[in-house]
Amino acid sequence: MRTLSHHGLAAWLACGLLALAAPLAAHADSNNLQPRNELKVYTEECGSCHLAYPPGLLPAASWKRMMGTLDNHYGDDASLDAATVQQISTWLQTNAGTYKKVRRDPTPPPDDRITRSAWFEREHRDVDTPKVWKHASVRSAANCIACHSAADKGNFDERSLRFPKGLDERYRTAFQGD
Repeated sequence: MRTLSHHGLAAWLACGLLALAAPLAAHADSNNLQPRNELKVYTEECGSCHLAYPPGLLPAASWKRMMGTLDNHYGDDASLDAATVQQISTWLQTNAGTYKKVRRDPTPPPDDRITRSAWFEREHRDVDTPKVWKHASVRSAANCIACHSAADKGNFDERSLRFPKGLDERYRTAFQGD
């Protein structure tokens, strides 16, 4: 009977640990984008006006620019005290661009808008944008929770899609996934 040497045992354990870690790595690229180290002040401050978007939806450079121009945040004054800006900005940049679709795009989206990113446009190519985005139950492409029922938890999985109330049935095919 053959016995494992110390090095052989170490290699066997390393392979075993890698096999156990694979599902965790897969989770990092799944549609659940909520960082494990949630920042309560981000959810409170940014989430008071809109969905507190998961930081993985934009590259770090976009978050840095956005946090540096809060006095004119897409037409609104979203100014915060310097310490809060620093805390949120650091957290956003640390957790930015982790989503595989964001990493694949070579440049930040125009105006640092999630809805203008190449991956967003690819994912929503089947949505009749002028009609759907402007519908009363949706209001805009930035209102993720209108269709992604778990967007507030960072989950954008197609299984959690819901057809917006009152939207004409002819648009339902865009909600059936690829």
